[in-house]
Amino acid sequence: MIRFDNVGLRYGSGPEILRDVTLHVLPGSFHFLTGPSGAGKTTLLRLLFMSLRPSRGLIFVFGENVTNLSASGRSALRRRIGIVFQDFRLLDHLTTWENVALPLRVMGKRESEYKEDVTDLLRWVGLGDRINAYPEILSGGEKQRAAIARAVIGRPELLLADEPTGNVDPAIGNRLLRLFVELNRLGTSVIIATHDYGLMEQLDAPRLVLFDGHLQMR
Repeated sequence: MIRFDNVGLRYGSGPEILRDVTLHVLPGSFHFLTGPSGAGKTTLLRLLFMSLRPSRGLIFVFGENVTNLSASGRSALRRRIGIVFQDFRLLDHLTTWENVALPLRVMGKRESEYKEDVTDLLRWVGLGDRINAYPEILSGGEKQRAAIARAVIGRPELLLADEPTGNVDPAIGNRLLRLFVELNRLGTSVIIATHDYGLMEQLDAPRLVLFDGHLQMR
């Protein structure tokens, strides 16, 4: 599904942030991505999402060499990926329900096909009373949960989540982890970037550890 061959990345003429990263992500796998602050976890997720190009090396996503893929080609592949950003990236002019439903609208589905699913998912993540609220009045934790619901509603082939439990209490964090596990059970590959060792200890999943620009699996 995903393959990195000796990938390196630097910004401008600065030092390499990632060095000789080799990674294979199999269909239906589940990984935690961890490491100290500044190690490059978000950068690695951006490479996986194809919003960054590597300085060197090769990246394959769904069997496609994306290193020199056109913008339209990358866009088509991204539709198969769900991603949760640290800054949420909700659209301010849409309600919570509309933000979560957006990926399904982009797929061309009719509202009648997904109306109940979107509502049920929002209730499950604890946002049943925020369905018609706009992002400006949501708390950080509520925005986080809405962003996660939006990322998973279309059952993507690959889910990337950047600190998905960073703004929620432990009980909600555990519920969100169960959501990721269920999505994985249905066939989605999941990569969660996190500092939360308590979260990682709840699941026997491989850990991708970034340190000093290098990636190791533990």
